[in-house]
Amino acid sequence: MSTDIVALFKCLADKSRLQIITSLTKEDMYVERLAERLGLSPPTVSFHLKKLELAGIVTARKEQYYTMYSLCRNALTFNVLEIILKNISDNAEDERDAAYRQSVLSNFMEYGKLKSIPTQRKKRNIVLEEISKSFELNKKYTEREVNIIIADFHDDFCTIRREMIGLKLLIRKDGIYEKK
Repeated sequence: MSTDIVALFKCLADKSRLQIITSLTKEDMYVERLAERLGLSPPTVSFHLKKLELAGIVTARKEQYYTMYSLCRNALTFNVLEIILKNISDNAEDERDAAYRQSVLSNFMEYGKLKSIPTQRKKRNIVLEEISKSFELNKKYTEREVNIIIADFHDDFCTIRREMIGLKLLIRKDGIYEKK
């Protein structure tokens, strides 16, 4: 997610800043007026205004002896879901998923052989999907052929075969197996 968006949401996550924004929707104000209106000290209001200004929510301008603050309304006219969707990188999620998958495979497989069948469902599914890559799509296999292929990965081919059927990685019909 973009750091600008994170900074904006962090900025808006403060009650005093939201009160300042609410006051600035009515009129432009200077620090002392905002402090009086909100029951806060001027240094506290100045601190929050600086944060709001850095986030691009307010602007400051000089008027005689005062610095007047105004709300940048266009900075707050956004759809939260659109911002989140625009700033989330699908590639980053895919990369994390691929890294997790590789981590599971390296933990449970060694030299192409399964060290043990994972007990955690998510990890077991990853391992079974990897084993299913040894089967050709739409090719029909006898049970013996399936057992031989699976036995290359682990001695308990019955459990793995049953699990692969349960996940629909292999389809069994009339004693014939097929990967769809």
